[in-house]
Amino acid sequence: MTKTVTTRYDVAEHLRTPEEMAAYLEACFEEADGDAAFIAKALGDIARAKGMSQVARDAGLSRESLYKALSGERSPGFDTILKVIGALGLKLHAEAGRG
Repeated sequence: MTKTVTTRYDVAEHLRTPEEMAAYLEACFEEADGDAAFIAKALGDIARAKGMSQVARDAGLSRESLYKALSGERSPGFDTILKVIGALGLKLHAEAGRG
């Protein structure tokens, strides 16, 4: 019997273009159900895809604090989220809710 070899899936390896990154974040917004740490983790995935050091520099944060903020273990402040989104070259937008 042959053993099946598996490798860990890392979404950051598949986020290559700004459009893919935006689509991923949009999908995470839809799935988050109000979980801010989930969104922070998604931003962390995108930041790793772009290069954490560069994103930290562009956001004006230390690399270590960026890793902590986007670990998904806590909810970072909204100011941090806005800095990271700007550093990633992404934009937030609002639309009317359904209901």
